[in-house]
Amino acid sequence: MTFAVLDTIPGSHFNLPPVNHEISPITGFTRDHWEACADGMLSAAWRWSSPRGGRLDLPGRASRNGPRSDGLEGWARTFLAAAFRVAGADGADPHGWMDRYAAGLVAGTAAPGMDDADSWPVIQGHDVFGQPLVESASVALGLRATRPWLWDRLDPAAQDRVESWLRDALIAVPAPNNWYLFPHAVAGFLESVGRGDEATARVRRRALDLLDTWHLGEGWYTDGDGGAVDHYNGWALHLYPVLDDLLAAREAGEDPRQRRSASGDRLAEHLEGFSRLFGADGAPVYMGRSMTYRFAAAASVGLGAATGNTPRSAGVSRRIISGCLRHFLDHGALDEHGLLSMGWHGPHAATLQPYSGPASPYWASKAFVSLLAPVDDPLWTAIEEPAPVEQGDRVVAVEPAGLLIQSTHDDGVVRLHNHGTDHLRVEAGEGSVMSDPLYSRQAYSTGSGPTAADNPPDNDVAVLWRGRRGERVRVNPLGAGADGRQGWAASWHRPIFGGHSPAVPGLAVISVVLARGSHELRVQRVIGCPDGAVIEAAGWARPAPPRSPGPVGSQPDDRPATPRASLVPLHGWETADEVVAPAGTAFTRRAQVTRLRAELSGSGTFVALAELDGVGASPAEVVDVVADLQVCRDEVLVRWAGEDGPIRIGLDPVTVRLPAHDRRP
Repeated sequence: MTFAVLDTIPGSHFNLPPVNHEISPITGFTRDHWEACADGMLSAAWRWSSPRGGRLDLPGRASRNGPRSDGLEGWARTFLAAAFRVAGADGADPHGWMDRYAAGLVAGTAAPGMDDADSWPVIQGHDVFGQPLVESASVALGLRATRPWLWDRLDPAAQDRVESWLRDALIAVPAPNNWYLFPHAVAGFLESVGRGDEATARVRRRALDLLDTWHLGEGWYTDGDGGAVDHYNGWALHLYPVLDDLLAAREAGEDPRQRRSASGDRLAEHLEGFSRLFGADGAPVYMGRSMTYRFAAAASVGLGAATGNTPRSAGVSRRIISGCLRHFLDHGALDEHGLLSMGWHGPHAATLQPYSGPASPYWASKAFVSLLAPVDDPLWTAIEEPAPVEQGDRVVAVEPAGLLIQSTHDDGVVRLHNHGTDHLRVEAGEGSVMSDPLYSRQAYSTGSGPTAADNPPDNDVAVLWRGRRGERVRVNPLGAGADGRQGWAASWHRPIFGGHSPAVPGLAVISVVLARGSHELRVQRVIGCPDGAVIEAAGWARPAPPRSPGPVGSQPDDRPATPRASLVPLHGWETADEVVAPAGTAFTRRAQVTRLRAELSGSGTFVALAELDGVGASPAEVVDVVADLQVCRDEVLVRWAGEDGPIRIGLDPVTVRLPAHDRRP
């Protein structure tokens, strides 16, 4: 993968140094580029500051929390970028960011809750406009990282007012997930400036104890007690405790690389798998909520390098983080004002959650944690090395999370097969919610999907019955494994229908994926289908070109139709067609999906061969990769072309009798 020569970001007024292909032969980015990007982002955002700098009221649709909360969000999230920028430069601040944020801090905390242009909202619980609790963590981390250049220069009365505002975070009720780390960050700052007490100690113990219960293994966490495993692993669940370790080491005058902790060890273990989730074009796998945070996805990779908690070399780590940053700069993430838009590449409504506002994308500032590695750190001085996806075809299982990572060197695409994560809280019944496209799809990638909730789904298996769609809501993992060349993952689910009767007794779907190269053998065993039901499966979403050319001189409405995808029926399927998702995906304005269908009463086994390929192949070429296929009632035998022995896929119905809530041993 080669990145385009780029000295300025069009329309954003970012002035970047020339690319440096001597030290960074792949991305061309160095530490100087990172500092310039931080300065450009901050300069663009500060053009929208309130009169005394207490809020950054960025233009755009307000979040459900309201514009005053959104203004605090803009201030706090950009403060993170400024703090990492200045602290990483050992206080050098050529643009005077600390003076601006010091003035804004004083203005915002002078009279919290007042309805004026600068005052911050008070911190309340999650159930009462709780977004300021989220932002309190960014305020606290920024103050802690920049203590000598901001906090220590405030007068005592101003310090007391800031502490008073922050202390509400210690008693506010967080959302039942990563939010418990926000009071942890606030408490860490208060303790670091000699203002700790039993309340700060309590919330810090509470957060770390919860992390222990959410740890699945191999460094992977669920985001709370439910089944969500997503990018919050990197930009929250690992970032806050390990950044706490790094800042504590700096405060003690120690080398952060010499400080060991359980959180650091888990981050290193996590990055063995997570660092594989970036394509050759720098894109992270698009899966889970809050994807508008964009290059925050690389924060944990940079933090691991800065603290020594990583299995990757410095050259590989910088290639990943710089590739991710460049991906979004190259793909239009910045609008005409130089602001991060509410979306993915450009504006994209389906990327957003109800809590997203104009400043929400600035959690991307977390990626600049990499700047806390000193100028002479290997992260910045080592020669860039190829990312994992560029080192050859690979399949890796994350068994505790029920995930399978499949990457291919030729096209640089990474695919994530999901057989273990959903977005259903433990207290929620399966029939109380419907599937979430950001979690319920069976596969995600660095260049495709998912389609929007009200459009034809991609990478989906459903039972259609009496005009209703039985969807995958709770994902029950059945295992995952890999040997490096190929791998498998399996799960089962109970199709959930809308209406007064959400489930059909005895109806279940077992799904197994077998991955090798860019190919996937997808096997479904459906049990207990009512009479007249139809089983439906969908492949990867891909760009859908217009059916006829536009007027002479008009511009095409999309980029070239890559990556390309196919879904070829091998057993059990009766029909195949193509359907359009008009709302498109984060990658394309309009999407197209291959769909397979078959009528079924009782039980049956269905097999298809899928491919997502940045190079592209015809269905005839795709099907040739399977040399032999035998399907029995409870077993599928498959032999890949060029391989000697068959692979046996057992489909024992007993596995579906596991309790739906029994997610872990």
